[in-house]
Amino acid sequence: MVQLHVKRGDESQFLFNTTTDAPVEAVIQQVTDIYNGRLKVDRICSEIPELADHGVTLPPNMQGLTEEQIVELKLKDDWEEKCIPSGGAVFRKDEIGRRNGHAPNDKMKEVLIRTVEEAKALISKKQVQANVCVTMEMVKEALDQLRGAVMIVYPMGLPPHDPIRLELEDQEDLSGTQASLQVITGEEGQLWWAGKEMQRGKKLKDYIGRNEKTKLVVKIQKKGQGAPAREPVVTDEQQKQMMLHYYRRQEELKKLEEADDDSYLDSEWSNRQALKRQFQGLTDIKWGPR
Repeated sequence: MVQLHVKRGDESQFLFNTTTDAPVEAVIQQVTDIYNGRLKVDRICSEIPELADHGVTLPPNMQGLTEEQIVELKLKDDWEEKCIPSGGAVFRKDEIGRRNGHAPNDKMKEVLIRTVEEAKALISKKQVQANVCVTMEMVKEALDQLRGAVMIVYPMGLPPHDPIRLELEDQEDLSGTQASLQVITGEEGQLWWAGKEMQRGKKLKDYIGRNEKTKLVVKIQKKGQGAPAREPVVTDEQQKQMMLHYYRRQEELKKLEEADDDSYLDSEWSNRQALKRQFQGLTDIKWGPR
């Protein structure tokens, strides 16, 4: 299998297995599906701790309002009584006024937080160092874990306007958000390798040959953003190792230079003629008056 190390910019994303006969267009679609799926998991994982701390989101027309304003405008959250967490709610006020403050108890909160950690680990960027390829099945498994945890804590479901429910039902609206800039659809996605764009309509073997054991770094990019920066000749880690080796070599040379001291040659014991002179009685001769 050909192994693609997918990057976005200089940041590693995941490893992906394919074949040399795979059409570039199909590879782009599969890679963007996994890439966007990981983004979805990250978005849900960022919302669940808020759910665990402050309960479900308020209706959009009540978010950000103070209690006095809600009373004055005679607004009511119809979902407050319907969306009660298992084991009862614990009131924890949301200071920014986005959630209703009726949070799950500590036991249910632990279920949510633990599941978030497990889902993150499943599609983590650390899988690259572990040489584990991320598949769409793994992304779906992470989503199913998150969905299951939410159902355990909120068996009656979440309000239709809650971002977690919208994400899990693929109804999220990311327009105008920073998250929308990260998403890359299959139609606008591009793969770059060795400074060249892999063109749709071709196959991987047109670029890398027929060796199925090939490993290469590819960069995912949006159409129209131009060519991404090329990979450095040496990685940061390799550069650190080279600098460390150079430093150690310099220290070794310093020690050798310090040890290369020939002043001992002036010592009596180093005189090659000392033994001969001793036999001839020429040692300890002193010149001058007694």
